[in-house]
Amino acid sequence: MTYVNPDPEPRLSTGLEPGGGVPPGETPPAESSMPEAGPQDLLSNPAKGWSKGPMVLILAVVLIFAVGLLGYALALIF
Repeated sequence: MTYVNPDPEPRLSTGLEPGGGVPPGETPPAESSMPEAGPQDLLSNPAKGWSKGPMVLILAVVLIFAVGLLGYALALIF
């Protein structure tokens, strides 16, 4: 098996300046990393409604924990 270096040979690459820089106009314009990303299509892919249940459960647990800590702090003070 022969090893092939994936980096191009700098002497053979077109558009490079002597120091290795690229002159203006040689690089393509910046592009989006997600082509054609737009608003969510809810008609063919509706939300299932699972997000409200877990969120309410998590908030209830956090609220009970916070009330317990507050009660513990007040018990230590008084």
